[in-house]
Amino acid sequence: MKRIVLSLMLAMIALRAEEIYATFNVEAKRHADLAFTTTGIVGKVYVDTASKVKKDEVLATLENSDAKASLEIAKTALKYAKRDYERQLKVKKLVDEAKFDQYAYRYEHAKAQVALQQALYDKTVLKAPFDGVIYEKKVEAGDAVSGAMIRTIFKIQSIKARKLVLDIDQKYWQKVKPGLLFRYHVDGDAKTYTGTIARVYPYADSDNRKLHAEVEVEGFTPGLFGTGYIIVPDTK
Repeated sequence: MKRIVLSLMLAMIALRAEEIYATFNVEAKRHADLAFTTTGIVGKVYVDTASKVKKDEVLATLENSDAKASLEIAKTALKYAKRDYERQLKVKKLVDEAKFDQYAYRYEHAKAQVALQQALYDKTVLKAPFDGVIYEKKVEAGDAVSGAMIRTIFKIQSIKARKLVLDIDQKYWQKVKPGLLFRYHVDGDAKTYTGTIARVYPYADSDNRKLHAEVEVEGFTPGLFGTGYIIVPDTK
């Protein structure tokens, strides 16, 4: 019933509407190239191509026993610096101000060292930035990576969320707006789909004189191509 109503609505709109032709490519709504930003040897790889992962899931680690040890040393130093500082704080009125400042400095310095060592350790652990699927893997345990020459070792994309990136003749820049209906076909699929323009990019491509807009969809394979028409209602 809903499909029939939608078809009738589209037919009524088409009678009093302008249709603007557009081509599009299917892209993942979210995607990222992942890499280590420090130098080291890959110790473990926990995922493979097509692995579905959750946000903050560990994907790979460098050999990091030295970084882990340095972090533990810094945490131990902080524990005792904090104890000393708290003891001096209780008798602050009885202690020379300059001496008290030394304890305060040691405590603050120890906290900063823990933060530094934690940051260095975190660089040896590569995590997923969002829920997604690994669609390309370029690393194995034992590979060397360099912070000076960063290279992508995983590519991740959203699992189902996709977007159609439309190419539209720039002469329609005043007519194409978010909220307009888009009726389209994906190459190799005879079915007619409909969607809504979610956003229009705030520039025109000077190389091909095209505007770009997005339609949010689900399920299509990234990289597919298609064509369609943007329905612009007659406002007269």
